[in-house]
Amino acid sequence: MPPPSRTAAPHPPGGHPLRWPILAVLCLSLLIVGLDVTVLNVALPTLVDELGASTSQLQWMVDIYSLMAAGLMLFAGSVADRFGRKPVFLCGLVLFAGASAAAAYAGSATQLMVARGVMGIGEALIMPATLSIIGAVFTDPAERMKAIGLWSAMIGVGLALGPLIGGWLLGSFWWGSVFLINVPIGIVALVVALRIVPNSRAAARSLDLIGALLSVLGVGTLLWAIIEGPVKGWASGPVLAAFGMAVVLLTAFLIRERTAGAPMLPLGIFAHRRLAIGNILVFLGLLSLLGALFVLVQYLQFVLGYDAGETGLRIAPTALVILIAAPLASFLGQHLETRWLAAIGLGFATASLLILATTETQDGYGRLLTAMLCLGIGAGFIIGPTSDAIVGSLSDDDLGVGSATNSASVQLGAALGVAVLGSLLSSAYRDDLANSSAAAHLPERVLDTAGESVGAALAVAEKLPGQAGTAFAEAARSAYVSGMAPAMFTGAAVAATGILVAVLLFPKGRSADAGAPKSDGPARPVAKYTDASATDR
Repeated sequence: MPPPSRTAAPHPPGGHPLRWPILAVLCLSLLIVGLDVTVLNVALPTLVDELGASTSQLQWMVDIYSLMAAGLMLFAGSVADRFGRKPVFLCGLVLFAGASAAAAYAGSATQLMVARGVMGIGEALIMPATLSIIGAVFTDPAERMKAIGLWSAMIGVGLALGPLIGGWLLGSFWWGSVFLINVPIGIVALVVALRIVPNSRAAARSLDLIGALLSVLGVGTLLWAIIEGPVKGWASGPVLAAFGMAVVLLTAFLIRERTAGAPMLPLGIFAHRRLAIGNILVFLGLLSLLGALFVLVQYLQFVLGYDAGETGLRIAPTALVILIAAPLASFLGQHLETRWLAAIGLGFATASLLILATTETQDGYGRLLTAMLCLGIGAGFIIGPTSDAIVGSLSDDDLGVGSATNSASVQLGAALGVAVLGSLLSSAYRDDLANSSAAAHLPERVLDTAGESVGAALAVAEKLPGQAGTAFAEAARSAYVSGMAPAMFTGAAVAATGILVAVLLFPKGRSADAGAPKSDGPARPVAKYTDASATDR
């Protein structure tokens, strides 16, 4: 049992006197967390040459980060509630920065995957702690909504800046620089946070180690089945067995959380309709948005022919729009109900995915830019208002685990977006390429290699003589664009479903009123803080 917190008297109604500098530190931390969800995408072709990574290794380099973050997010929220949100946040920064340094100097694909997994653990400690700290230091509902708008903007900007910064670093330095950039930022955030971030904790409860293990294994098995489905065959024994095992593990997780004396995820928390429906909206939105971004990066590089730096530069408008849209959504939240804000965001996401689904090989950057602008508006309007509604519906004792459910929804949506939409694209791409006339006379071994990715197919095309190579490259690009249609139509359907969920199921009321007493959840008490000056000496 941890010692009781030394608490100071409640601060004035606005919250902690240093709440805005505290928010700046938290946003800096969230920027690198968001960035690392996508920064690796533009480096994947380079890692094939530098580390000899296979296609499956490349997929796991991307997904193991989100897997560890999503699987441990709820457990980390419980740890923060028990031992204090500030020390958990600081430990997350140390772990994230250290693993980033290890990733930068990894000597093999396996080492890089391990480092990325540890970075995901660091993120699991950081994200729910930051949102819990914001909920504790901002007690005025309107101010808290603005703060969470900036918080969500940093996640969104980090997601969009990943390809931009990654492309610039790859063009100027070696591939490890895309990870090394996290180290100085993490150190600055750590030093400042030690001085100004207050501590807070909820009622102590036992840690649910079994629940944490079941959640990681269940989500990991599900992702493995989705990623390996296009390669091994959706009806193959290993893939079907993995799907079955995922169902068993995730069911066991739910049973454990229902029956445990101190569950990692108290299922009763979903009696808060804002939390329950808000998490569904975040999950559906991020699944469609991150799946679209994954496809966009490859389209820019392999179909339109931009290099890594040029690709990052052309994605920059998405980051700019998110930076504008997220605070705008927070401002509008003082006048519009949260459900309408979320529906607007999901509407823009649907439009973006429909544009991508109907894109042709000959279409240029202009059409893609329209899709990216819609993508940025959608991200800004989805993450901020729903996150604020979730945090505002909770009591202080539930703040850590409730914030963790929101962060887990972000990461799980990101992981499944890449896995599901990427796998749908991969399946259609492989079939279309294999049936093309340009592939008719190729050996099966060569065709299997080309079917792994459009990048692999273009490498094969370079080795073919004259017109045969040109024809095969065009066939690969055409197959990729054909594969975009079922993947992006699926993503659009997911986002459109989210619109219906938002309008029909989300509780009525404005985001700015989320902290007020409501029939769907208990009122938030005035937060109390551990005196930072006392605990940090």
